[in-house]
Amino acid sequence: MKIANLAQLAVKHIRSDFLEELYLKTGFEGTKPIVIYGIVNQRCNSKCRYCEYWRLSEYQEEMTIEQWKNALLSLKSYIGSYHIEFSGGEPFIKKGFVDLLEFCDQENLKWGVTTNAYCLTESVVKRVVAAHPFNINISIDAHIAEIHDYVRGVSGALEKVKKHLQFLLQERKAQGQTFPVMIKSTVHAHNLDIISQMAEWVQQLGATAVNFQPIDRWTSETYDELWISEDRMEELQTVVETLIAQKRNGLPILNSESLLQMWPAHFREEKAPASVGSCRVGLRNYFIRTNGDVEVCWFYPPIGNVKNQNAREIWEGYEAQERRQQTTNCDRLCLYTCLSQKTFADKVKMGLTLLTNRQN
Repeated sequence: MKIANLAQLAVKHIRSDFLEELYLKTGFEGTKPIVIYGIVNQRCNSKCRYCEYWRLSEYQEEMTIEQWKNALLSLKSYIGSYHIEFSGGEPFIKKGFVDLLEFCDQENLKWGVTTNAYCLTESVVKRVVAAHPFNINISIDAHIAEIHDYVRGVSGALEKVKKHLQFLLQERKAQGQTFPVMIKSTVHAHNLDIISQMAEWVQQLGATAVNFQPIDRWTSETYDELWISEDRMEELQTVVETLIAQKRNGLPILNSESLLQMWPAHFREEKAPASVGSCRVGLRNYFIRTNGDVEVCWFYPPIGNVKNQNAREIWEGYEAQERRQQTTNCDRLCLYTCLSQKTFADKVKMGLTLLTNRQN
């Protein structure tokens, strides 16, 4: 990862933090989107036990690649160049998705993607790396196949992911790039006892860092078998303390210490403590859904749709203003990567972690 890229993002986040504070203190509407997500599909080739997408009887309408391009250009004309994170479903099974990544590169839009890596064959990887990723996130729940494959619902999944990860790392080196390759691991009852082994394993794989995300309750399995219950809270607390110690000792863990410390409260389903402060997703998030709806948080209705509105109309419209008021008053304790609170200090620490491990 280039230092210049992080510096550009840092400047934008400093400005955004100032305008967020101004809104919280005065109600002045001056913020613009700075956390951009593109959810390109709901279809997936995994059958994760904590996910609903692959079980849907009907999938949400998907925008065409041309509609995606128009939406991204509209946002660019409103806020300038930006960084967008793509996900799904599994984004690489959408026809034309790699074309969209190449379009982002041509338009000087920094992009990242979260993928299960099943589609990252050698030929696909060559095009993906040539499109200059800002980051690539690969979902792996455990370094033990028995656990990973069971939770992901696909036999042989871990071996395939590891093979495709090596394609990616080799091609990154061949093209002289240093973008981070992150391992995204959900935290649940089946992998709790091995989570503290993940950071060292990720380092051995050659990936940049690991980012943990506790599951939430969506599917029957998240209630019946995956939730970390009260009788394992002492074990969970020990895991948290171990991860914090590992992070302080230099192992590549991207989560901030403050978020790691909130894991027990998350699994106890407590409200957000006052120390967290006002939720800021309505002041910064711009999630483009599969059908073009734009949300600041998936717990609230959309603020507009990119197929019939431009980015300025969406962000400055009545629905967006309503959502800012609603979300800043929300007291949910959200530990999703995209929703969790991140102070500017946390962002700086995350950037330093990436820089420290950028050759991996």
